[in-house]
Amino acid sequence: MKRVLIIAAHPDDEILGCGGLISKYQPLGVDFKIVFIGEGSTCRFQVTTSEESISSIGHRNAAAINALNFLKIEDVDFHDLPCGRFDQVPIISINKIIEKAIFDFGPDTVFTHSPYDANSDHKIVFNSTIMATRPTASNHVHRLMSYEVLSTSEWAFINTFMPNYFVALSEIEVNLKWQALALYESEIRNYPFPRSNEGIKALAMMRGMQAGFMYAEAFHLIREFKQ
Repeated sequence: MKRVLIIAAHPDDEILGCGGLISKYQPLGVDFKIVFIGEGSTCRFQVTTSEESISSIGHRNAAAINALNFLKIEDVDFHDLPCGRFDQVPIISINKIIEKAIFDFGPDTVFTHSPYDANSDHKIVFNSTIMATRPTASNHVHRLMSYEVLSTSEWAFINTFMPNYFVALSEIEVNLKWQALALYESEIRNYPFPRSNEGIKALAMMRGMQAGFMYAEAFHLIREFKQ
């Protein structure tokens, strides 16, 4: 991996799914770009156009910038599509966002959501990524993977996320992932809620056991082309 594009439905998905990967490979010179398709807050409000609702988008986007800056990632795009309502947006509009990011950034590797998450926005982003990364002469993508997101991937229960690709992490890298996620203060709760310090470490330990490591982050390799 030299140039990695991470497609996230909402701010915090990128850290939950790929925070360990970023903490491991950014110091090794891998370039990362993060694209947020939607905001992650207004679905919690009855009136999505209220001042409080609009303000929540700004707070969460600011948290994303802080979290990614903590991991030394500065190439970030926000598109703020309505949280929980991606099904009301023409999918070609989402495709175009992803296609433009691929054209502008030229990634060799793309990470996207799992199609099995218990979140409709995540499923739509997966489907859109599949369409946007169809192999063409102008498409730079050689490797396509999906990642898991605590509090949605494991709560699908039927047809859940099944990893087949593991990245070994050190304890330091797991801690960096947690420290970045903790900057999303509104999204963190006490254990046993998955988005907690204990939840992050427990998942890293379980994925590590599956692969023979102390800690790991898990992905599903959808396809890979080698020249």
